[in-house]
Amino acid sequence: MSNQAPNEARVIPLRPAATPRPAPADAPARGPQRPRPVLAPGQTQPTPASREPLWRDLVGDVLRRERLAQERTLKDVADAARISMPYLSELERGRKEASSEVLAAAARALGLGLTDLLSLAQDELTRLARAGAGRGRTTSTTSTTTTSRYDGMCLAA
Repeated sequence: MSNQAPNEARVIPLRPAATPRPAPADAPARGPQRPRPVLAPGQTQPTPASREPLWRDLVGDVLRRERLAQERTLKDVADAARISMPYLSELERGRKEASSEVLAAAARALGLGLTDLLSLAQDELTRLARAGAGRGRTTSTTSTTTTSRYDGMCLAA
């Protein structure tokens, strides 16, 4: 039997928490610091340029690009989608993770289907991945090097 309260979740950490290092005595006092993530042996801290884009940023970019291409205002699209104008603005800026219902409503308001919206976001992700990695993934066989044309990801809506 567990000695845990019935409505409390038990959290099991995947990695041990990083132990904060004590500051030298002559160092000026600073505000609270976030612990550094624990990295696997041989793994390096990712640089800001090498981080993968967030899905919400990609979807937001597609929503904004489609809205501007149609020369429509935030208010017009938000009213058609039956969502608030500030929320649509936050979606476009990548500040919020939208539910599939909200994404479908925003896509419909722009004359797109949900699959169209997700496909455009996937195309953007593939373009960014290729731009960051050079000319695609290379696979080396006995004496030739070929470039794979399937560098994207598959999305199901």
